Amino acid sequence: MIKISDLYHVLTAVVPLYVAMILAYGSVKWWKIFTPDQCSGINRFVALFAVPLLSFHFISTNNPYTMNYRFIAADALQKVIVLVVLAIWSRTSSRGSLEWSITLFSLSTLPNTLVMGIPLLKGMYGEFSGSLMVQIVVLQCIIWYTLMLFLFEYRGARMLIAEQFPDTAGSIISFKVDSDVISLDGKEPLETQAEIGEDGKLHVTVRKSASSRSEIFSRRSHGPNSGLSLTPRPSNLTNAEIYSLQSSRNPTPRGSSFNHTDFYSMVNGKAANLSPRQSNFGNLGFDEERGNGVYGQGNSGSGYPAPAGAGLFSPVTGPASAKKKGNGIESGGKDLHMFVWSSSASPVSEGGIHVFKGGDYGHELGVGAHPKDYDDFGREEFSFDNRQNPNGNDKEGPVLSKLGSSSTTELHPKAAMETKPAAMPPASVMTRLILIMVWRKLIRNPNTYSSLIGLTWSLVSYRWHIVMPAIIAKSISILSDAGLGMAMFSLGLFMALQPRIIACGKTIASFSMAVRFLTGPAVMAAASIAVGLRGVLLHVAIVQAALPQGIVPFVFAKEYNVHPDILSTGVIFGMLIALPITMVYYILLGL
Repeated sequence: MIKISDLYHVLTAVVPLYVAMILAYGSVKWWKIFTPDQCSGINRFVALFAVPLLSFHFISTNNPYTMNYRFIAADALQKVIVLVVLAIWSRTSSRGSLEWSITLFSLSTLPNTLVMGIPLLKGMYGEFSGSLMVQIVVLQCIIWYTLMLFLFEYRGARMLIAEQFPDTAGSIISFKVDSDVISLDGKEPLETQAEIGEDGKLHVTVRKSASSRSEIFSRRSHGPNSGLSLTPRPSNLTNAEIYSLQSSRNPTPRGSSFNHTDFYSMVNGKAANLSPRQSNFGNLGFDEERGNGVYGQGNSGSGYPAPAGAGLFSPVTGPASAKKKGNGIESGGKDLHMFVWSSSASPVSEGGIHVFKGGDYGHELGVGAHPKDYDDFGREEFSFDNRQNPNGNDKEGPVLSKLGSSSTTELHPKAAMETKPAAMPPASVMTRLILIMVWRKLIRNPNTYSSLIGLTWSLVSYRWHIVMPAIIAKSISILSDAGLGMAMFSLGLFMALQPRIIACGKTIASFSMAVRFLTGPAVMAAASIAVGLRGVLLHVAIVQAALPQGIVPFVFAKEYNVHPDILSTGVIFGMLIALPITMVYYILLGL
């Protein structure tokens, strides 16, 4: 039976966290103590030092040889059950999609264990529950967040291939990614160079577009006083980009113009019978019936029409490349094609992304988007559906140029997939590409190093009873002790910088809260009972599943632009209602 003293003990452990969050909120919202740039600086400190050292402290002081494997199995089984159900749903339901599967997986299985879970569960069930939470944190950092990165990069790779190689993706046998490309999230325009090998297969090189490189050079050359935005600096809890000043990512026209007919003809040995279209560069196709140029892809990935000055040539090829092509200059008889890719849902941030990559969602959801658009469930599924831009014109999806015809074909997601599923490269090729991108993300993430080093040290120290030197231990503890409070303080700053606490609309907010606080604990209860958890361990498992939404999944969602407003609502609104909800679970389970 839960006593009043027990409830007071829990509140003693948790209320100070909310005090830090409220003080931060008031410092920005009411008292105007911190500017957005100062909030960004605080967040960088938390992301680069406080939270990684906090993770290291908890993991390195936890004995890995006394881990409760049944408890870990219950946690893993919960996530596997959710993954399997979502995979089946995405395959069989007309409303299913990879994007919604990722979002629902985050909402139902990835709580805020490090910041909120450890102090809360310690207050409820004692020190041993804190050790169980650390075990969950280790698995989250090493396994489940890596799996989420894999899914996000897989989504990015599918988008890139579907847009640039809609008919020839099955012929791709290798990808080479330049070292300066660290993600396929679609924020920066990428160009792909496809080379047809002697075997008739495609060898693709992915690199940053020439326009993107020249823009970065121009920004660095002119400095902050030139009227240009500063280059984003990569860092956050999961290597998400933080913008210390205002940033703007203008949509870039996608110059996808792969000559599919030439490719098929070359494979069949009939290339000599066809003359390549001289106008097959950038956004220009050629209408044989009218004898003039028409746009094969007249709209950019973000719904913007091609600029008047860049209509004939993409930023990659340019007039010089077209001239060389027109003169018949080839390299070794191999046809090279350049493409520019930018996500069709590239966010445009005008308010600055200050804390945990937050910002003005009215701008970041997409040009002309509004949070109320989420009132219809499933409306923001990833698709190439036409959407309204601020001028009232439809945003068109990618359009394919067809040789010998001036018609264009719009890719409608559901209809196209039902009639003709898009071909993809072999699984081994896709897996290698995704693993390369995930690895590049992980090695730039300070939490990756803190978790692995902390786990390694705990294995060594508890195996041979080695004590960390006091000078090192105190150097770490002076920052890690501040990590918990600073993390909550940063969360309060993030809340204050948002225009609305409920950014995704009431309907989707209610649905996401039900997933977070009802579905997640229910699946965890079933998984725990299945592996044989009983008594206090079962209670701990259920309560930790009812914690508020984790911050790291939100940063991922923001970085890859996959329902960031839903995850933002889960973090902010979920944090506000989490304490009474977890207290209800605590009381009911203690009856």
